[in-house]
Amino acid sequence: MSLKANNKMRVLGLDYGAKTVGVAVSDELMMTAQALETIPRDRENKIRHTLARIKDICDKYDVEKIVLGYPKNMDNSIGEQAVKTELFMAELKKRTGLEVILWDERLTSVSASKILDEGGVKGQYERKKVIDKIAAAIILENYLSSLK
Repeated sequence: MSLKANNKMRVLGLDYGAKTVGVAVSDELMMTAQALETIPRDRENKIRHTLARIKDICDKYDVEKIVLGYPKNMDNSIGEQAVKTELFMAELKKRTGLEVILWDERLTSVSASKILDEGGVKGQYERKKVIDKIAAAIILENYLSSLK
C-alpha cells in the first residue's frame, strides 16, 4: 500500500454486474464513501468502454486502490458471477495498474434497497438508476470500516 506524504489517498469502490457497474469513491482521509455514478454496459461481455471509464475516474480522483464487490453465495461458495468478477478484476489490474481487493458484497443490494426505501425513492426506473452506485458506496464503506 502506497501512502502519499500527507497520508491522504482515495479508494474506488465498484459493484460489478452483468449490465452495469456502480462506482463510489472515498474521501482523501478514507473516512467516507460517496456514490459517484453507474456505468451502463451494452452487453455483458463488452467491458472495454467500462474499463476506460474506470481508468478515467481513477485518474481524475487520484485513486490508489480499488475495492471490487465479490458476489459470494450465501453459503460462502463461489458462483458464476463471482468467477466473472475475478476475470473483471484481472482486466482492471491490467488497465489501471492498481491493487484490486475483492470484498464480500453479500446483502449490499438489500442494504441499498433499504436506503432507497428510507429516502423515498419510488419507481423501478428511478431505483435502477441509482441502486448500483449506492451498493458500490456500501461495499466501499464496509471496506473502510474494516481499516479502523
